[in-house]
Amino acid sequence: MNLKNPFDLSGKIALVSGASRGIGESISRLLAAQGAHVILASRKAEACERVAASIREDGGKAEVMACHIGEMAQIEQVFAAISEKHGRLDILVNNAAANPYFGSIQDTDLGAFNKTVDVNIRGYFFMSSHAVKLMEKNGGGSIVNVASVNGIIPGHFQGIYSISKAAVISMTKSFAKECAPLGIRVNALLPGATETKFASALTQNPVILNELLRHVPMGRVAQPEEMAGAVLYLVSPAASYTTGTCLNVDGGYLLA
Repeated sequence: MNLKNPFDLSGKIALVSGASRGIGESISRLLAAQGAHVILASRKAEACERVAASIREDGGKAEVMACHIGEMAQIEQVFAAISEKHGRLDILVNNAAANPYFGSIQDTDLGAFNKTVDVNIRGYFFMSSHAVKLMEKNGGGSIVNVASVNGIIPGHFQGIYSISKAAVISMTKSFAKECAPLGIRVNALLPGATETKFASALTQNPVILNELLRHVPMGRVAQPEEMAGAVLYLVSPAASYTTGTCLNVDGGYLLA
């Protein structure tokens, strides 16, 4: 470990899904600032190009690969491309997510159910399993799954999303337990309400927002960049003895 900078990621190859905006963008920028070569992924490559170009302009290393993690073929294609081009993967951040339905849990239709499960559970699972196989060949790595406080306390009218994030928490612990002997650490980030387009149905509705903030001791929503530091810790040498952890970054929400 570099004691002068225990967060140094120089020489590391990192893949961040859902990297075109919000939390994924902030994570990508911070990992690149610490020396990682960051592969930004989202459903449409062009959506990430702005972020990647900005990272390169600031002296960082970044490239873009299209990957819809709800599509198995695309997951396989992106890992084949990473293996061929880089021969390794050191860091995976599963950040892309789906939340297509906001309403009573009993009215969730099959389409919304399938989309949520395909991305948030199946997508995270097979992104992780492919990453583990590639990381194992090079002596280890680190995976961070972006879950949610809703995986602990289900969000109102967010039933299937909350269920999927609870599964991500369990998935994180299962991978962590089995992959530790391989030198692979697996942890989860549990964000509270964050000012992103993804969460705009909550943060842009004054009635919902005011009710939500009654349960947040810090009295505000987070900014995307406030999630990035936690991910940097989890993937860095500073967290070399940390695995299976679910790190709450929620302004105290889970304390209320």
